[in-house]
This record gives sequence, C-alpha cells and structure tokens, in this order.
Amino acid sequence: MNPHLVILSTGLVVGVLYGMFGVGSALATPLLALAGVPGMVAVTAPLPAILPGSALGGWSHWRRGTVDRRLALWTLMGAVPASIAGAAASRHVSGTALVVASGAALLAVGIRVVLPDRANVARVRAARRDRAALVIPAAAACGFFAGLLANGGGFLLVPLFLLVFGLEVPEAAGTSLVAVTAITVPTLVAHSLLGGFDWTVTVLFGIGMLPGTIAGARLGDRLPLGRLRPAFGVLLLGLAALVLVRFI
Repeated sequence: MNPHLVILSTGLVVGVLYGMFGVGSALATPLLALAGVPGMVAVTAPLPAILPGSALGGWSHWRRGTVDRRLALWTLMGAVPASIAGAAASRHVSGTALVVASGAALLAVGIRVVLPDRANVARVRAARRDRAALVIPAAAACGFFAGLLANGGGFLLVPLFLLVFGLEVPEAAGTSLVAVTAITVPTLVAHSLLGGFDWTVTVLFGIGMLPGTIAGARLGDRLPLGRLRPAFGVLLLGLAALVLVRFI
C-alpha cells in the first residue's frame, strides 16, 4: 500500500479514537511505528497534528457540556510547565526507547482501566476533584511524561480523570481534550527547537486526523456509558501488546 495513504489512514483512525476517548498521540506513535515510520519521527510527527484535532474535539465537547472546567484549569496549572521539562529531558532518550515507553505506559493504564472498581469509590473520587493540592501535582506528573514522549498527555490524563477523579468517559475525554490543546503548545515549541520533525508525515497524519476527531466526538456521545470504559481499556491493552511484541 502507498505509504502516504497508510499515514493518512492512521491519522483518520487516531482521530476517531481521539474524539471518543481523548487519547491521540500516545496511540499515534505506536501505530505509526508499526506502519514503518522511524522511531523518533513516529514520536514527534503526530504532535503538531494533535493541536488542531485537540482544539476541534475540545470545542465540540465544550459545547455539549462534557468538560469539567475547573478541573481543566487546575490540570493546566500543573501540566504546562512540567511538559517543558519533559520535552527537554527527551533529548537524552532514543526514539525506540520512547516508543517502547509508550507501549509500556499503555499496558499499565489499560490493565487498571479494565479492572473493576471497589464499592463506594465514586463519592471519594468526586471529592478529590475539589482539592487543587491533589489535582495540580498529579497533572504535573502527566505533563512531564507528555513532554518526554512528545504527546499531549491524553493517554495519562483520561485514566487520571476516570480512576482518580471519578469523571465518566465523555467528561474525561472532553476535559482532557481541552487541557491537551494548551499542553501541546509548549511541548511542540520545545521539540521544534530540538528538531526531529518530518513535516510530510505530520501534514498527512493531520489531514486524516481532523475529520476523524469530529466524528469520534459525536460517536462517543451515542454509545452507552457502560461500554465506553471497557472498550477504552481493551483498546489500550491490544495496542500495547502489538508495540511491545514488535519493539522489545
């Protein structure tokens, strides 16, 4: 198959998943690597394309009221400065190592997402959302790894919002997309200064991603809430297995 068409199709698939679950570049890196894109290019190329996709998806969720605005603000306070530090640290790690790290992170998060929750945990999680002293440091940790792995951090923020702060999948996705829109900007600037972008891959990926993100956001609203979380977990586990089997 034409490699340009493969990259375009990958962008479309990632866009749909991004709109549904708020997870984009963490999926893009393994998928592009599996499609034959070199390691560091697979890590960095999706990052510029994530920005317009994040903005469109975030706006779509904002209009439908599936964004926790205060949680998004506190997330930005912690994640934005930490993402710059993570991007600076990435120069000391190889592209293949970053792809493997993405796969390992997807595996760990996927396992936790599919595990059942303990009884009566929803009220505890909801109370945590009111504590900036918990939200901001947790977001900073996500921001650092977002910068290190050259992505917007949605693959960490969505599980954080689901499992720690008790949002439902549509709210977790919407709040993540709004936050990622802002987190991506300093991460993109930092990685641009470090180099490593392949703009052909970026443009093709972005063209596919934009319509996919809008379609995914609308599709996520139509699926039953009870099925979204298990589907999200299975998606993460399957992709993690593919990446780790190929690159370890």
